[in-house]
Amino acid sequence: MALILVGQNELWDRLKLQSYSAIRQRIDLQCKLVHYDRSETKEYMKRHLSYSGAKQEIFSDGAVDCIYNFSSGSARLINKVCTHSLLYGAQNKRRIIDDHMVKQVIEGELS
Repeated sequence: MALILVGQNELWDRLKLQSYSAIRQRIDLQCKLVHYDRSETKEYMKRHLSYSGAKQEIFSDGAVDCIYNFSSGSARLINKVCTHSLLYGAQNKRRIIDDHMVKQVIEGELS
């Protein structure tokens, strides 16, 4: 029988407790997602947009800066702010998502 544990850093902190040592000793493989730097964030966003069929740039450099500053490079938060920004842009018939739009999304929906 195999068991897959998925969780945030708090799960690993909990498993470090002495009372969970038997479980921790049975973990054969551990993977951690690291935070991206600014250039990796931009590449991550471009890769996801290309997977969806986008042929052109959608986020301005200023927008990427705002997204990186908000997310600190966390893939989960990058995805969240990009999704909200794309929806906001589509509702307002914008072809390019700029830093002002991202700031509006962050302040209005994610803060």
